[in-house]
Amino acid sequence: MRLTSFFDYTLRLLMYAATHSDRLITIEETAGVYGISRTHLMKVANQLTRAGYLKAVRGRSGGLALAKRPNRIKLGDVLCATEPDFALVECFSANNHCPISSSCRLRAPLREALAAFTATLDRYTLADLILSPKDFGIPPAA
Repeated sequence: MRLTSFFDYTLRLLMYAATHSDRLITIEETAGVYGISRTHLMKVANQLTRAGYLKAVRGRSGGLALAKRPNRIKLGDVLCATEPDFALVECFSANNHCPISSSCRLRAPLREALAAFTATLDRYTLADLILSPKDFGIPPAA
């Protein structure tokens, strides 16, 4: 099983916003801290804003901030909001052409495994992932 880079960037952006909850963050600074594409991060921010996890403030001194408290953001919910097509195997997808799908015995164990994975993520919130600014290599404010 492998999660997409979109979900990875989603968690990174949320963690950065939670760590800097005292101010607005920008796509530019976040991309710089993580060394990731500004364009990809912009797509992530748009998705998180539409899903209600981030709020965007437009304008010259605008930026992003969490729209919910970190302890109210379950990781499993974030996964479901950002990975809508989480088909582990072909028979879980809408384009299933597997000839043994109707009698396959693999589907039940894989559904159970996916449910366990999601349930584990649901036990954790963004609050469990918050770092300090120094963990990002940012010196403390003077």
